[in-house]
Amino acid sequence: MSDTGRAARVRLERRLATARHGAELLDRKRRILADEVERLELQTARSRQVWEQQAREAALWLRRAAALDGSERIEAAAAGRPATAEIRWGGVMGVAYPEDTRCHLPPVTRPGGGSALALAAAAHRDALVAAVACAAAQRAEQLVAAELVVTRTRQRAVEHRWVPRLEERLGRVRRALAELELEESLRLRWAAGAASRPGAGPARAAGGSEGR
Repeated sequence: MSDTGRAARVRLERRLATARHGAELLDRKRRILADEVERLELQTARSRQVWEQQAREAALWLRRAAALDGSERIEAAAAGRPATAEIRWGGVMGVAYPEDTRCHLPPVTRPGGGSALALAAAAHRDALVAAVACAAAQRAEQLVAAELVVTRTRQRAVEHRWVPRLEERLGRVRRALAELELEESLRLRWAAGAASRPGAGPARAAGGSEGR
């Protein structure tokens, strides 16, 4: 398509309006994602703190159980099947991320042993639940932060490349149209002035024939 004429001006004005609207939408998305990343960062920090505390406590009771009950009792206390985790997904601005977790732990076995072994088993179950929550929070933060980077890149591309390029092209078309309209106006004024001068047009032609 030609970038000259009134049709080109209308087309470029529409494209420029679309680009500016897109930049506004991207800016809104960027601000929402930035707020969400900040919230998820705090959630990740809290869940990591809980998990690390639970892991330290589990390690402490495991050492005590090993000293009091021995490794054979610890192996006998192991669950007969693995635990499973259920992830509930949420989302913001089209980005899906883990929002909540639920652990399905195997039944507690009671192979004997002292209270240290029972406390070690309970502490490890709690640590597992905390670890799943922490992993989900970290993944959520990563996903939303990655989308924030993409959104910022797109916004900069629209604001600093697409919009200025369209503004420049639209400016050239407007200047070209202004020059054409000025030339047309001057031609009309010249034609009007020539027609209004004495002896111009048909009257002058008639006078010439009478002379002959």
